[in-house]
Amino acid sequence: MDSNHVTFASTSRSQDLTKGTKPVELAHRHGCHYRREMKSRMFVGLVFLALLQAAHGQNYKLLKSIPIGGEGGWDYLAIDATARKLYVTHASKIVIVDLAQDKVVGEIADTPGVHGFAIAAELGQGFSSNGTESRVSVIDLKTLKTIAKIETGENPDAILYEPARSKVYAFNGRGKSATVIDAKIDKVVATVPLSGKPEFAAADLKSGRVFCNIEDKDKVAVIDTKTHLVIASWPLAPGKEPTGMAFDAAHHRLFVGCHNKTMSMLDSETGKIIATVQIGAGVDACAFDDATQLAFASCGDGTLTIAKEETPDKLAVVQTLTTERGARTMALDSKTQRVYTCTAQIAPEPASPSPPAGERRRPSYVPGTFHLLVYEAAKTPR
Repeated sequence: MDSNHVTFASTSRSQDLTKGTKPVELAHRHGCHYRREMKSRMFVGLVFLALLQAAHGQNYKLLKSIPIGGEGGWDYLAIDATARKLYVTHASKIVIVDLAQDKVVGEIADTPGVHGFAIAAELGQGFSSNGTESRVSVIDLKTLKTIAKIETGENPDAILYEPARSKVYAFNGRGKSATVIDAKIDKVVATVPLSGKPEFAAADLKSGRVFCNIEDKDKVAVIDTKTHLVIASWPLAPGKEPTGMAFDAAHHRLFVGCHNKTMSMLDSETGKIIATVQIGAGVDACAFDDATQLAFASCGDGTLTIAKEETPDKLAVVQTLTTERGARTMALDSKTQRVYTCTAQIAPEPASPSPPAGERRRPSYVPGTFHLLVYEAAKTPR
């Protein structure tokens, strides 16, 4: 039977079924059929989109809020995935959250103006960057007591532990340098001059490199971990004011969040910018999850951008998650893929004159409202 005959027979049957039907009634029947078909197609499309989003990790949602309280500002968060502990820097102390119970279980005191906390789990020690006193505190992770305080450059901010050589790098904001500490003996072994104000950093253990954002120069500095020398300086244009950084070791990719609302993916061997995506305003932290190949950028405007490294040469935004204003830093739990960020309730702005042009006024926060926000990926439908 040829296709022409099939078409003709189908048409004839259709004509027989509608013979004697009034035109208005016929139009109504066709209209109802069309609407049912369109609804069916829309339903199938939505199901397909939901499955696609789930497959790409495009369905992060708020799980809970954990109250912390207290007063003062905050900065970086750090996770010890094995010990199931989250360390939250807060004013002059570090708050410890048990990730199994999702509650505060302790704190580390006497860390004035603390910015970050680096964990040397195999040594049983942690290292805090105390910006106000320009020192690093060495902390016993069992007793939470301070073992020693080590002098650094002016205003240590980001801090990083490099386990291959057991070295701690404290990046000094106003000092424009990195203080290198031998974590086994708690002594300074080198000071690395930098071209500008350093921000966050990442380490490549295989190549023996530490990468550091130079915020006021729009560059990434590359430090050799053996010689403690800057061996390269990579421009980030069109990115400006880089802050957050994360690293994909398997594919040699760096993710750098910049204040002109971009996150760039760089080749960590050459410094070449491979891809760039749009993010929110006020980024301060980035993270990368090896298991899902997702890169995260947390922004102070109350957004968390999630991008998929689809290939080593392609980066695509899969979700822009609404968080809360001020939630600019974060940490990723590699075991659960949960994301933790923090903020507090913003107080009304005072009726004082506006700051000079080009300057930004930091918001004030209501005492006692500091809290953690926990986000997780929804379960994939079966």
